[in-house]
Amino acid sequence: MKSKKFFYKAGMAVYRFCIENFFRLGGLKFLKRKYKGEISERLGEISGVPEGAIWIHAVSVGEVQSASSLIRRIKSKSPLPCVISTVTSTGRNMAEKLLSGSVAKIFYGPLDSRKFVTRALDNIKPSIYIAMETELWPEMLAELKARKIPAFLANGRISEKSFKRLRRTKYFWQGVLECLDKIMVRFEDDREKFLTLGVPDEKIVVTGDCKVDALLDRRKVTGPEKWEWLRRDNAPLFVAGSTHPGEDEIVISAFRIVRKKFPDARLIIVPRHPDRALMTVAAVLPYHELNADLLSRISPDRKKINLDVIVVDKIGILFDLYAAADAVFIGGSLVEKGGQNPFEPALFGLPAIHGPCMTDFPDTERMDAMGAAIRVSSDAELARAWEERLDSAAVTKALKDCDEYFKTLGGAAKKTWAEIELFYL
Repeated sequence: MKSKKFFYKAGMAVYRFCIENFFRLGGLKFLKRKYKGEISERLGEISGVPEGAIWIHAVSVGEVQSASSLIRRIKSKSPLPCVISTVTSTGRNMAEKLLSGSVAKIFYGPLDSRKFVTRALDNIKPSIYIAMETELWPEMLAELKARKIPAFLANGRISEKSFKRLRRTKYFWQGVLECLDKIMVRFEDDREKFLTLGVPDEKIVVTGDCKVDALLDRRKVTGPEKWEWLRRDNAPLFVAGSTHPGEDEIVISAFRIVRKKFPDARLIIVPRHPDRALMTVAAVLPYHELNADLLSRISPDRKKINLDVIVVDKIGILFDLYAAADAVFIGGSLVEKGGQNPFEPALFGLPAIHGPCMTDFPDTERMDAMGAAIRVSSDAELARAWEERLDSAAVTKALKDCDEYFKTLGGAAKKTWAEIELFYL
């Protein structure tokens, strides 16, 4: 019977063959056109990094937010400088917004080819490498292990969709995960998934969600004032955050139900991908009693706004919009997308109203039980939940329930760094 090591080595050989052939057959030219001025760092040509830095790698906005609280903890406890890499331009923009004064360098991570990974590590020479959440790149982790550079996964999680895929090639991914010195995961559900993939129990620690720490910090400097002008006088303001195709119509239908009682209410829809904003506006057109437009087209002078639905066509403002809302809906949950972050509205005392698909956030069931979140499955149920959130007694109870929930969380960044520090130092 072939050993697990054989499957890992064979899997790496296939992985490298596929990557190199992708580049050989025009993939590199395609990426150079796609990324234009951003390509050099992705090819490992990274300069200006202090030698011996702690390298944190985060794919996009959510992972950068998780990393921000960990970086602040590291800076308070370690003399080593931190650098952060991202994959997406939106992630880099968020890193510049949150961390420009806290890290020595912000850059794009290298493509996962042996050539580019080697070049990046030669240029950066990190003392520690920390991947955030789901960033498991086989070539990078293999090279880190070969160089004996300690590597960690922080805020670790695996979505249900990814978990099914990884299980089909379990022995290969078991070998990839063996390259990590320690895996810190958010919740017990995440731990069980890594155990199923063959990671030894002693290598996994449940530390909580670093994103909660980051959001608690952001809440201190966030209030409703910035977007209060979107409200129509004293009428309710609803926010549907990070919606996906198939959800906009349900949200609009729920809003039409609510308007029977609150005709001056206004709905803000924030598509998960801003390039869908015009399509979302178009979804309102069949309903002649509703007016809709893009946020970028309207003036902050609310007296001039004759709109029932406003669709956000920019990124980075959803958290602030939640602060101004009376009730919310969490997208990606009425369709099979795993859900979006339920913590953000709950921080402002707004229960995270969501659909049945929240597999990417396994603690949502506990939030439901504690009153910090509410599950719905139709436009009628969403409308009812929105209406109920407007009752003064419900508002008072929601504030208390959400506060009690967050008292059970927090401290993940502290626990994560304690594990890394203990292992490394």
